[in-house]
Amino acid sequence: MSVRLLLTNFLILLCATAFAQNLRLTGKITNDKNEPVPGVSVSAKGGSATTTNVEGVFALALAAGKYELSFTAVGYAPKTISDVEVAASGNNQLNIVLETSSKQLSNVTVSTTRSTARRESVNAIVAFQKNTNTVASVISAETIRRSPDRNTGEVLKRIPGASIQEGRFLVIRGLADRYNMAMLNGVPLSSTEPDRKTFSFDLIPSSMIDNIVINKAFVPEMPGDWAGGLVQVNTRDIPAQNFFNISIGTGFNSQTITNNFYTYKGGKLDFIGVDDGTRALPSGYTTKSQFLAASQEQKNAVGLAMDNVWSANTIATPLNSNFQVNGGFKSTLFGKNMGGSFGVNYQRNSRFQKLQNNQYTFPNLGVDYEFNDDRYTQDVLLGGMGNLTMDLNNNNRISYKALFNVNTNDYVTLRNGTENFGSTTLDSVRARELGFQQNTFWSNQLTGEHNLPSVKTKLRWYGSFNILDGYVPDQRRIFYRKDNGSTNGYQMLVSNTLSQRSGNRFYQMLNEYVYTGGGDLTKTYTAFGKTQTLKGGYLFQVRDRLFDANPFSIALVGFNNDLTRQEPEQAFAPANFTSTGEQGKFYFDAIPGNRFRYMANTILNAGFVQFDNQVGDMRVVWGVRVEDYDQLVGSPRKTDSRHINTRVRDFLPGLNATYKLNPKTNIRLSASQTVVRPEFRELAPFEFYDFELNAAVVGNPRLERTKVTNADLRYELYPRAGETFNLGAFYKFFDKPIEQLFFQAGGGASSFAFANPQSAQTFGAEVELRKRLDFIGLNNFTFQTNLAYIHSRIMDDSLKAAGFSIDRPLQGQSPYVVNASIMYDNEKAGLNATLLFNQIGRRIYLVGNVLQNVPDVWENPRQLFDFQLGKKLMKNKGELKLNVSDILNQRLIFHQNADSNEKYNEGTDRVRFSRRMGSNVSVSFGYNF
Repeated sequence: MSVRLLLTNFLILLCATAFAQNLRLTGKITNDKNEPVPGVSVSAKGGSATTTNVEGVFALALAAGKYELSFTAVGYAPKTISDVEVAASGNNQLNIVLETSSKQLSNVTVSTTRSTARRESVNAIVAFQKNTNTVASVISAETIRRSPDRNTGEVLKRIPGASIQEGRFLVIRGLADRYNMAMLNGVPLSSTEPDRKTFSFDLIPSSMIDNIVINKAFVPEMPGDWAGGLVQVNTRDIPAQNFFNISIGTGFNSQTITNNFYTYKGGKLDFIGVDDGTRALPSGYTTKSQFLAASQEQKNAVGLAMDNVWSANTIATPLNSNFQVNGGFKSTLFGKNMGGSFGVNYQRNSRFQKLQNNQYTFPNLGVDYEFNDDRYTQDVLLGGMGNLTMDLNNNNRISYKALFNVNTNDYVTLRNGTENFGSTTLDSVRARELGFQQNTFWSNQLTGEHNLPSVKTKLRWYGSFNILDGYVPDQRRIFYRKDNGSTNGYQMLVSNTLSQRSGNRFYQMLNEYVYTGGGDLTKTYTAFGKTQTLKGGYLFQVRDRLFDANPFSIALVGFNNDLTRQEPEQAFAPANFTSTGEQGKFYFDAIPGNRFRYMANTILNAGFVQFDNQVGDMRVVWGVRVEDYDQLVGSPRKTDSRHINTRVRDFLPGLNATYKLNPKTNIRLSASQTVVRPEFRELAPFEFYDFELNAAVVGNPRLERTKVTNADLRYELYPRAGETFNLGAFYKFFDKPIEQLFFQAGGGASSFAFANPQSAQTFGAEVELRKRLDFIGLNNFTFQTNLAYIHSRIMDDSLKAAGFSIDRPLQGQSPYVVNASIMYDNEKAGLNATLLFNQIGRRIYLVGNVLQNVPDVWENPRQLFDFQLGKKLMKNKGELKLNVSDILNQRLIFHQNADSNEKYNEGTDRVRFSRRMGSNVSVSFGYNF
């Protein structure tokens, strides 16, 4: 059904595009509070006239040529812009800011060409940042359109203070992704990852974005579950004009192209990231309880019905591929303006990673194990996005927006190395893991915006329904060891004990449903000769999750050296299984226990009241948000040991004061209280063996939410359109932050757990600069940088008594962040290029235990350089793009200090983990019809 719907929308789009005849000039009009201005009269001399809708958006049907535009509205100074060029090709868009008439401004006239008209739009987005009610960074649709970025994750690398890890996870002010939050079109989004609190920003194609705003300070109208940054992604509504474009590309990973590539027998739909049932549980399996009650013969039959595939095969090195189709239309229905935009996105990338995983005993630096892993991964991202919007009139608008994505990792890990099994010599080991992780995310939103000019009130309402499915079918692990003190060869580590480490077949299903509804009212009134605003709203959200894992394992009755020295495909032949307990034979069973299943539910009720007051040159936005959060994890039965039920009501005040020294300069002061709640996975008493980490990951039911006190002081200078200089200081106090701890043991028995230290604090300073370089003769260059220094410390006497170090920063907090970019844009030549640099400071990846003589695991800094080049072709309808990411391909090192020097000393400190990911090179061609 979804395929037919997609094809139908695609045909509608083609038809709408084919019959488009009029050129359109569109734009959005906002005031000096960044509020859309409805009812603005927009007229083109010698052309047509219109008024803005509830979102401040206008559209004029005009023939190609140059026009003089006039903008008038009650309460605002009139504005006239001359020489606005409407071109036969390209994006005809003009966004402007109207100043309130209380400032006694006369009519403003701007003489402009097409390129300076575009700068007027850029100026509007800079004005948004200057006039916003809190500390924020913003990137516009125009900037995105001029860049070669394919998805939101790539776009976010351009925003000051933001860094992207693994191409999709966001770091702001050196704080890890769990401290951030995402919103799509004003509606809060849940996590897209089953095992971490984060949002995967590579899901949203860049061509569908209208703008992105990163808030770094809280105001009560926003959700309160964040401390680093709130990322607001706003997608297109009714487009400027009908459009249709296609982009196709290919590329490679530098390490993949120079090595053999390994994979294993999968299903026919693996190329679109969907398992076709090849890896599914056999039809003979019904439920957990029936399987546990079945006879051994019946259990063996289920195991033998699974594919007896445990080895990887060499294939021709695959090239990466990507394909995008985007389109939009503008039309009328029943005399009402309507439009929409649709996109389909497909990416398939092959990666080869060189990994190290080592464990040592301290302080004598003995070897527990030293593993070298070769990981071969095929990543598939398949998604679609659609927006439909109808303007009922200039004061009423309704929109439906949907996002669907399948994000899959299909991988093989080949391991070689040594391990200490208690003998006088280190034993050699070889192991492998075959896995397929399929995440499906589906978001639906219905929103309405209504302007009631007679009572100076605006109403916004919204409802959304999100689904997250995490599916891991038939993850297989096998482990061999060789006693180097004897002449025996490699022997399979399968014993009479069911294990997740070897002989394991693991199935996992996660289903999460998120229901959200709410709205807000905004009332404007006049006091002290200025326009004031009162805003109030309510949000209701329910999250339901069901997690169910089936860890099966093959075990051996007694000993059989002949069998365990064979490859698994031969050893696990049907004749080698017993249902009667015959010595030297295998049997198949499930690892028992209720810790492999949990349910979770949260109910969030949130309300806020917020004042936006203007007194002279001072603007103060203040108020309070109340969030009542009821969380149930584990089991609904109170008698069940897994039952965890907490209910917390938080009052979250927020104050943001902005003093305008002059039209180009702001001083901001912000103070607020926010919370960061634990993710289900961090709470659930579920224990999972992670092959890559060679350790179990365990939840902590006693975790509490983190309460964060925030303060910002900031100086902002906007010298001219498109330029900014900001200097600020900030402070954060964390009450009961959440950290990940490491408990060391031998033989794969180590574990990673979560805990609440008593408190932590961070303070720092940051500077942001965006400057055009025409003052030194480089007319087409823009330089942008962000530098942040952060000092962080944990405070907890009880943690110290338990053996954990507290003379250290908060886990995951970097002491500095450096972002820089230089952008070249030559519109005449149709050429643009960007060189990006990022580095985050040394930070704690895992907290160690002094009583166990286990030092903290530190992530060492590395330098990231990305390069992007785009060239317009075919009268600017086509564009050829080249991207090179992680040019230096520096090794990512996680180390433990063996001396008093905190920095990594090669040869002295011990490498706990290391990763080398390779450089990615891609070429793509897009054409705009």
